[in-house]
Amino acid sequence: MIWLIGCKGMLGSEIARQLEENKIDFVGTDRDVDFTNSQACEDFVKDKQIDFIINCAAYTAVDKAESDFDMAEKLNVQGPAVIAALSKKIGATLIHISTDYVFDGTAASPLSEEMSVSPLGVYGKTKAAGEKAVIENTDKYYILRTAWLYGWAGKNFVYTMIRAMNMRDSVSVVNDQKGSPTFAGDLAKVILTIIDKGNVEYGIYHCTDLGEITWWDFTNEIKKQAAECGLIQNPNCIVTPCTTKEYPTPAKRPAYSVLSKDKIQKALDLKLPDWKDSLHIFLSGQLFDKSRIEK
Repeated sequence: MIWLIGCKGMLGSEIARQLEENKIDFVGTDRDVDFTNSQACEDFVKDKQIDFIINCAAYTAVDKAESDFDMAEKLNVQGPAVIAALSKKIGATLIHISTDYVFDGTAASPLSEEMSVSPLGVYGKTKAAGEKAVIENTDKYYILRTAWLYGWAGKNFVYTMIRAMNMRDSVSVVNDQKGSPTFAGDLAKVILTIIDKGNVEYGIYHCTDLGEITWWDFTNEIKKQAAECGLIQNPNCIVTPCTTKEYPTPAKRPAYSVLSKDKIQKALDLKLPDWKDSLHIFLSGQLFDKSRIEK
């Protein structure tokens, strides 16, 4: 059986959907089980045969984390430590989700799993510490670093930009931060593939969709494809490029966070999808939530 922690979040809900679709036995929890409390977690699993734990729960409010360190640390460090220790105790394998924010963005070519982490802000620092907590507390783990995640459930950049373009004559988007968008459906498929194969070497893996773009590039493609899907009410909205300095935020973002996917593609013997193809699947899918783009 699989224990899916954070089953109601953007990624967790997609993993749950795919587990159900593939008739894979799992139990999902959200705030009903405190994954930062070791006793609560032990009580939850004591009558269950758990083979895999998938941890999608995290503090992901990047800017808010700058002034909310204690909660970010609790969810991003303490929680993973508890779950990793429990995984080892019951003999389960842990799949833990991490982020490109563990890097400082000074690289000029895709980042490999072996590169040293150097996070810029509280979110990245706590996620890096969470990775360390996992490694120190269990041997059977997969840490999957992803980036620019969006999915059908919950708030995300794609929904936000379409709504903004439907409400305004222009939107400004940074064009000096490079990365790779990731559709939650693709990451969920990778997770299920790891579980299904059963012989993938433990360790850290990078997993995003293929491509290297800026947020401005991403927004322009969102506008183009969303218009083709009839989701743009204001096709004359102008997408204006701006610099990070012109759009200050409480937390610093990595300027370059493209992750190398060579290791995960080789380990699973697959090719990850191109980000444009996955964006089309997202926008045209029946699960696309139109209420999130309405004025």
